[in-house]
Amino acid sequence: MTTVWQVQEAKSRFSELVECAQREGPQLITRHGRPVARVVALGDDDTAGTEAQSDDGFVAFLLSAPKLEGGLPAMPRSAEAGRPPLFGEQ
Repeated sequence: MTTVWQVQEAKSRFSELVECAQREGPQLITRHGRPVARVVALGDDDTAGTEAQSDDGFVAFLLSAPKLEGGLPAMPRSAEAGRPPLFGEQ
């Protein structure tokens, strides 16, 4: 069962909040009776700060997107800058 904490209480008892998340599961934080955050303990196999931390399938989603025939459209570039366009010809 998720325990509900008010923001002020969670702030003043943060260490206890983290311990409860580890022991009991997710902890819900509310402000004026509305949910605003959830504290969830990392599992033993979770490592904070690594790219392999969460594979939510986003990369696979991007790779499965349909390809544009002819590639990307030309990107406009300021003529007064004296630089060639980024993509294609203008």
